Amino acid sequence: MFLPPRCPNERCPEHADPRERFFRRHGVYRPKCRAHPVPRFLCKSCGKSFSRQTFRADRYDKKPYLNPLILVPLTSGVGLRKSARNLDITRNNLVLKWRKIARHARQLDLNLKSRASRAERAAADRSTFVLQFDELETYETRRNTRPLSVAVMIERRTRLIVGAIAAPIRPKGTMTKQRIAAIAAEDARFGRRKDRSRVACRSVFRSAAKLRPAAAGVRLQTDEKLVYSEYFAEAFAGRVRRHETTSSRAPRGVGTPLFAINLTEGILRDHAGRVRRDSWLTSKLRTYLNLHLGLYSAWKNWVLPRFNRDDDAPGVLAGWTPRNLTVGEFLGWRQDWCTRSPCPFRGERLAMADPLECKRAKELRAA
Repeated sequence: MFLPPRCPNERCPEHADPRERFFRRHGVYRPKCRAHPVPRFLCKSCGKSFSRQTFRADRYDKKPYLNPLILVPLTSGVGLRKSARNLDITRNNLVLKWRKIARHARQLDLNLKSRASRAERAAADRSTFVLQFDELETYETRRNTRPLSVAVMIERRTRLIVGAIAAPIRPKGTMTKQRIAAIAAEDARFGRRKDRSRVACRSVFRSAAKLRPAAAGVRLQTDEKLVYSEYFAEAFAGRVRRHETTSSRAPRGVGTPLFAINLTEGILRDHAGRVRRDSWLTSKLRTYLNLHLGLYSAWKNWVLPRFNRDDDAPGVLAGWTPRNLTVGEFLGWRQDWCTRSPCPFRGERLAMADPLECKRAKELRAA
């Protein structure tokens, strides 16, 4: 039986520090999209009414049963138009639902990582943090004039995606007369395209530094791009650092130093069709590419097994979650309250701010 964990009104004192019985029951309502009645409640402090749906990520949805049917193909390389045809809905409806799901998933990923970071700080785990970082290139709207750099960082053993952010870069490569004219037309229309890859890279490195704040040492494995050492030193200042580099022209097969990040990028290009080198699924705006990257990162980190032969997702292997999220849990409770959001593993009664409980954490970390 559902019991509200807090008042959803953020101005109410029962939102930040709710009493045990801060509410009273206030009847039910019967939505057309659900077979069962939804209970309603009334806050005794602020007098606001709310329901169980107020705490759900699919609140206001008229067809919530479509959400899992949309999620799976869009994290498996299928495009928006094809998914809309398969589900017999309009492309515009699918786009709006996808953006809502992606924003929810991105916030869920951030909340679970913040929860893991607080647990790491409390446990004071002193093991070494091994990271791999690389940049891949894609584009928005037009390949020749609007290229993007995607900064990707993973934890090597678990393959957990620490961060993946797309940023604009200046066109490079062979410059034909037609391409020069197209670039000049783009610059005249939108202004000179600025290189923001440094901003994206620094943001990913800062996210990694927050993830394991108590780690005694950090190993970073990258190619030989010189600026990566600068980002590494800035983000992990004061910690024992070791930067290992490998030539980008070296073989990339199984067993090579950067195989983990290269394979992750290959899987990312396959499962997130927007990142493919030449595809009809390309994003018109990098804002929506970043939304898709956030959606896929959350799906990969907390739902999908690390490999086909594994049972556990990267978050489980890192010791940060007790088990893989189900699709229903992934799409369930709303996450826009940050640390006050419901934790998907324990239902609505446990918030993200509550202590992390995972009995397998130590043995998985030591494996």
